[in-house]
Amino acid sequence: MFGDFLKRLTQPEPDPMADNDARLALTALLVRIARSDNDYAMSERRLIDRIAAERYGLNEADATALRTEAEELEAQAPDTVRFTRAIKDAVPYERRLDVIEALWQVVLADGSRSDEEDALLRLVSNLLGVTDTDSAMARQRVAKES
Repeated sequence: MFGDFLKRLTQPEPDPMADNDARLALTALLVRIARSDNDYAMSERRLIDRIAAERYGLNEADATALRTEAEELEAQAPDTVRFTRAIKDAVPYERRLDVIEALWQVVLADGSRSDEEDALLRLVSNLLGVTDTDSAMARQRVAKES
């Protein structure tokens, strides 16, 4: 189902992503971070739905459908390095900061941070070209809002 999408995503010189592809890839990244601690909680799923709904102007059913599709993509997606490289190439820096904030929201959703989540978020931030300082500031903004 996602063969062509993944092939385009992992080409040495991927084309810029269409909006729908970018939505799917970014939502799959949220799923990947939520699954990284081997506890993909319902609270994390609901939060991903809410983030997708707010970010993309979706109703509840469409946000859930996007997350469900993203779960399938994440399960089939290649390693995080190639996956995030395509996102970095397609998303301007300011929008990548929004992605990092959304990732922190998911990490902090269940009230605890695991070593696996921290490590993956550090890797993803680095691969997206987001500085450690900007990532830490994003985490602080999310923590204040919680």
